[in-house]
Amino acid sequence: MSEKLLESQQIFKGKILTVKVDQVLLQNGYRSTREVVFHPGAVAVLPILQDGSVILVKQFRYPVGTELLEVPAGKLDENESPEECASRELEEETGFKALKMEYVGYIYTTPGFSNEKIYLYLAQDLVKTEQNLDQDEILKVEILRPSEVLVKCLDGQIVDAKTLSLVFLAKEKGVI
Repeated sequence: MSEKLLESQQIFKGKILTVKVDQVLLQNGYRSTREVVFHPGAVAVLPILQDGSVILVKQFRYPVGTELLEVPAGKLDENESPEECASRELEEETGFKALKMEYVGYIYTTPGFSNEKIYLYLAQDLVKTEQNLDQDEILKVEILRPSEVLVKCLDGQIVDAKTLSLVFLAKEKGVI
């Protein structure tokens, strides 16, 4: 299946996102409108300590109006590889470096209207350094046992998609 682009109009360009309204031709001959949010991509990292505990961060998320418990994550900078970004975000947000960073796949966050792709990593063999938050980041580091994280995922205390994806991938791989 595919859709043919007929025309495209950029309606917004910000620091992170570009929004377009596209007219497309469907395979059945009908025209349709697609509102699309373009994103440069991001990474998410599940840091696992030597004792099996995991490091999460709690932060207020303005679009949903509440604090969320999440894995460390962040946007790819221009010309930055996903693994470089994962290492940078891990250290900035948690104050840990990973001697072992394992790529485990990617997710599309909301493919109905956005191309945002988040590359997923497991971080192990962690070394304590210093947290170095961006000026617009306010977050709290939380260290939890794997069983606590799984309960929070299953009972709706953790609702962030990238975090759920990474926790269940790590559980399936037997690393938590």
